[in-house]
Amino acid sequence: MKPKILTTLKTYSWKDFRADAFAGVTVAMVALPLSLAIAIASGADPAKGIVTAIVAGFLISLLGGSRVQIGGPTGAFIVVVYGVIAHHGYDGLVLATLMAGVILLIAGFFRAGNLIQFIPEAVVNGFTIGIAVIIAVSQLKDLFGLEIASLPADFLHKLPALWQARETLNIPALGIGLMTIMLIVLFRKLAPRWPGLIVAVGLTSAIAALMQLPVETITSRFGALPDHLPMPSFPNVSLARLQELLPSALVIAFLAGVESLLSAMVADRMIEGKHRPNAELIAQGAANLGSAVFGGLPATGAIARTATNVKAGGRTPVAGIVHALAIFGMMLFASSLAGELALPALAGLLILTAWNMSEPHKWREYAQLRMEDRVLLVLTLVLTVVADLTIAIGTGVALGLALRLRRREVPPADWTPPER
Repeated sequence: MKPKILTTLKTYSWKDFRADAFAGVTVAMVALPLSLAIAIASGADPAKGIVTAIVAGFLISLLGGSRVQIGGPTGAFIVVVYGVIAHHGYDGLVLATLMAGVILLIAGFFRAGNLIQFIPEAVVNGFTIGIAVIIAVSQLKDLFGLEIASLPADFLHKLPALWQARETLNIPALGIGLMTIMLIVLFRKLAPRWPGLIVAVGLTSAIAALMQLPVETITSRFGALPDHLPMPSFPNVSLARLQELLPSALVIAFLAGVESLLSAMVADRMIEGKHRPNAELIAQGAANLGSAVFGGLPATGAIARTATNVKAGGRTPVAGIVHALAIFGMMLFASSLAGELALPALAGLLILTAWNMSEPHKWREYAQLRMEDRVLLVLTLVLTVVADLTIAIGTGVALGLALRLRRREVPPADWTPPER
């Protein structure tokens, strides 16, 4: 359970620091627009995304069990966070995140990190695709610039609300969103080492501002972004409140644990290393406690940002610490500039993120799975979209373990971590 940074610092050099510093700043450029977009899509103030990236990102790298893991708010949490805020308020989300942090700390101390091997791959892929579908649909309002007073939280009610608002289509907003998507794809192909996300979002936002297009920005909808971290505070706690929020806390802890360990496994393959799963769970617990104390969102290891870190030359957890400090610097000195980012551009960014989360290059592979695995994947996907993430995960894991017992597969399955 020893943090990886203690191991890497024994042989640390200025050459390593230069590589980590470059990678950390590069990842920060990617993380800033993503953190803002994820917070907005979650139904929270955009500043909460920046706070989460700074506090949780710092703690995950400082205490984690991976050399190159980058932590912060991720798309996987959008669905559960939106639901918790809608039903229990933001104060309820903060308390649920605190509870999830405690659960993750307990799981790490009891060495539960290796249990991820027993979670069926079909379940992970099913709820991930389901989350991607929900994220994409939730961003259609801003992508098309539709005028909807309050978008329903339930997926099945979102679609009729979006359709009823079709006559309020904003062509300039749609153009900015589509242009952002095309630029991100272009940058990824032509200059994969560049922080193409912030370049694309910044460029299209600048075009909207210079041409004075009727497009909403972060500042116009939410007000100015803060230029400092908030003071630590704790939510109101009662036994009834704890019981009410326990299911949400368990889902947050499950998602944080699974996503971070998957990300660490993907990173291991990229750097030919080996992470420490129990240290990673403890880091996730500490990060979610820290984020909640500062009023932030749930956090976990981010696969896309971790991959960006590796490709940019990150070698040790110092890169993740630099990434958090760089975002903090942007909050201090460039918050007004970040507030001018166009909401359709951020919507386009998240829709593309959702597409990548669903891993379309693997759909053909999923179609060739055994019949029961295909049913399990589709069932988990459908329950995630039309019912509830708690029900989807609970049902999927229970059925998956039952299938494993029926097949008498006593050893854990050797499944490939998704490269999201």
